[in-house]
Amino acid sequence: MEIGNKIGNKKKCIHKFKVKHGLDEKRRSSLLHDKIRPVDFAQVHTIGDLVDAWSHCGIQSRSLAECFKVYENMLTDKSRPTIMLGLSGALIAGGLRKVIRDMITTGIVDVVVSTGAILYQDYYAAMGYDHYQGDPTSDDAKLHDIYINRIYNTYVDEVGFVKCDDSIAAFCDSLEAKRYSTREFLHLLGGTLSDNDSILRSAFCHDVPVFCPAIADSSIGIGIAQHYRNARSGDATPIMIDTIKDNFEIGQIVLKSSKTGAIYVGGGVPKNYINDAAVMFDYTKGHSYIFQITADSPHWGGLSGSTLDEAKSWGKVSSVAVRSTVYGEATIILPIIFGAVIQKGLHEDRQRLEFIWEEDSLVAIKKGPSILATA
Repeated sequence: MEIGNKIGNKKKCIHKFKVKHGLDEKRRSSLLHDKIRPVDFAQVHTIGDLVDAWSHCGIQSRSLAECFKVYENMLTDKSRPTIMLGLSGALIAGGLRKVIRDMITTGIVDVVVSTGAILYQDYYAAMGYDHYQGDPTSDDAKLHDIYINRIYNTYVDEVGFVKCDDSIAAFCDSLEAKRYSTREFLHLLGGTLSDNDSILRSAFCHDVPVFCPAIADSSIGIGIAQHYRNARSGDATPIMIDTIKDNFEIGQIVLKSSKTGAIYVGGGVPKNYINDAAVMFDYTKGHSYIFQITADSPHWGGLSGSTLDEAKSWGKVSSVAVRSTVYGEATIILPIIFGAVIQKGLHEDRQRLEFIWEEDSLVAIKKGPSILATA
């Protein structure tokens, strides 16, 4: 009886509130419309099915599904946007080398902007060296004594790193002594590799531009510096890496694209560089599609290069852009989104882009053969 009275009193209070304040039932109904649907593994058979199921869930599972939807919109837009992939973090050590390579070979990215560390570790693997499962609680001083480097719970061979540094220096020695953009340099470097699982090799084969605006901050930079030092000590002329040429080149890509889309794995220089590319020569364009995978938090001052909404204030992201962010660890999130894209066949009807360069001038961007014809 007491419970019944309490329920009755509550109903009366709600009724009085409605009468007094004019409770907006239409607004309430619009908000209490889309129900959370628990994941039902009786209906989940593929990664794509799981991502679809997550679109009806909450927290970061729905954010991941929203990022996938942004990607789907990029890939199916009839105006054929140029899709730029920004890479940072320990992605090769985390096992994503072939996922990134496959994103290039399946044509679901058109331009890559990366940290030097990712590209160097791709080169290291292409030269026949491996990454090994390690222990994050290892005694790092002892690892140093036996020439093993640690990347969280992954080990790499310092002896192999030294040999790769030397190999990059020797490669630089073989080049004509002139100024190269990182796109030009990395294209030529990719052409020296024979490992078909290599990011640089695959970008070379499919003419996908790869930019590394902070190349000096990497072991690739160490190899180039070694070449520079040797050239100077021998009265030879060293090559020069000109990152302002990069700005000129990637800015032209944005100008000549019908639209641009961006994918950010992490933040830092690659993310900010792709954002900057959108306003380098045209302050009115902005990226039309964009999504980000990040483990950072915006309250420290910008989510490693600004939130996607903050970027709108700079014009880097269009005010009407389709965008989303998922907060999570990239070695988990990226393979799921990639797997869903491939399983749903979103790459199959796309044509590759052909970038026609004359030195550092982009003459044209043309639609090339279909992805299935060249994968």
